Amino acid sequence: MRLEAGQAAPPFTAVDQNGTTRSLSEFADGKLVMYFYPKAFTPGCTTESCDFRDRHDVLADRGYSILGVSPDTPEKLAEFKEKYDLPFDLLSDPEHEVATAYGAYGTKKNYGREYQGIIRSTFLVADGTVEDAFYNVRAKGHAERIEKVTDER
Repeated sequence: MRLEAGQAAPPFTAVDQNGTTRSLSEFADGKLVMYFYPKAFTPGCTTESCDFRDRHDVLADRGYSILGVSPDTPEKLAEFKEKYDLPFDLLSDPEHEVATAYGAYGTKKNYGREYQGIIRSTFLVADGTVEDAFYNVRAKGHAERIEKVTDER
């Protein structure tokens, strides 16, 4: 199931890189950029995360918080956050519960082979409602696209 603009954002609860339980309700009165990526420390995921890092201040000035979500353990996410100086939190979703709720987990194709995995996706959420949903995005240049979209709001 893919989300569309205007739908209620699925509630979630997940642990961040510090082992702190986080939920959508923390962002109920604000704006959120939530991006799903397959695996910390891989080239594409590192590029995407660093691109969001580099746009953090602009997005924050526009009222957006950022959350990255992957199946990695909190310990690995803590290392990833520290190594790349990411100024936002990363959520651990090892059972793909949050990703599934957002339509960011499903069948992927790579070199003709089908398998289940994280579908690189980003969601803009405002006041608990999906503003935009982007699926099957490219790691490089995607954060710039999100910056442009938020500038139009």
